[in-house]
Amino acid sequence: MVKRAASADATLIETFLDMMSAERGASFNTLAAYRRDLVDFAAHTAKKNATLKSCSRDVVKAYLAALSASGAAASSQARKLSALRQFFAFLYGEGKRKDDPTSAVEAPTRSRPLPKILSQDDVLRLVNAARMPGTVTAESLRLAAIVELLYASGLRVSELVSLPLVSARSRDGFIRVRGKGGKERLAPLNDSAQRAISDYLDRRAEFIPAGEKESRYLFPSRGEEGHLTRRRCHQLLKDLAVKAGIDPARLSPHVLRHAFATHLVEGGADLRAVQTLLGHADIATTQIYTHVARERLQTVVASSHPLSKTRKR
Repeated sequence: MVKRAASADATLIETFLDMMSAERGASFNTLAAYRRDLVDFAAHTAKKNATLKSCSRDVVKAYLAALSASGAAASSQARKLSALRQFFAFLYGEGKRKDDPTSAVEAPTRSRPLPKILSQDDVLRLVNAARMPGTVTAESLRLAAIVELLYASGLRVSELVSLPLVSARSRDGFIRVRGKGGKERLAPLNDSAQRAISDYLDRRAEFIPAGEKESRYLFPSRGEEGHLTRRRCHQLLKDLAVKAGIDPARLSPHVLRHAFATHLVEGGADLRAVQTLLGHADIATTQIYTHVARERLQTVVASSHPLSKTRKR
């Protein structure tokens, strides 16, 4: 009986994931995260002698309470509850349940931390360090192209490493990026980024696996995935931070994406335009950068304005 219930729960989860993939274009990473969260909740319901089709609102609340007691961050709890909401909305819509046990369940309150940011001078130091004055190597050209792309276009690291080669050959100053949910957008390329990519393409063949004539990826690799991995990209940037005299803890691909957005907002860019460039589905996600820009401006005024300084008597 227990095995049958577990099998039924597993079938419901996979049916939901199939829908998310086919109808909403959820990425592999998104599907993997949903699967982990739902399997974890299914294990919790089993301990309560319930199933995904029979569990009550109290079971959901008890699950969130258990997460909180285990020390899980409010953001993690909120993410898991979001997965449950979508899952049970699907079951209700498909007639597999007559109710939604997540209704009226409040998400844990969480304060949204401001993203780590780099100054424009920091970014310039990174770009200069990536170019490695002196000996120009295939590795240095690739690194310069990576930094320029992340900062000029605001790409997510997953979007960067999986860029197809054809996207880099655009002559109109934009690259076509496939983002979350399979949605496509145009990302800008300034002159500096275009030159960096052009220089890198001259040496790109050195990264193509032996025995292969070509790779469809802009950043090919001899690894199993066929392209530069996110982990390797993180490592390259950490090493670059050291060379640029920047704390490695302050730098990651996502920090460069934040810098791209923050510097645009500081320069007066329209928030809707920044939302489009970042590929955010919700403008509320983009609004965090107005807070970042505001805080930085307040810091500048506090440190530079004559009336903000304490007068000596």
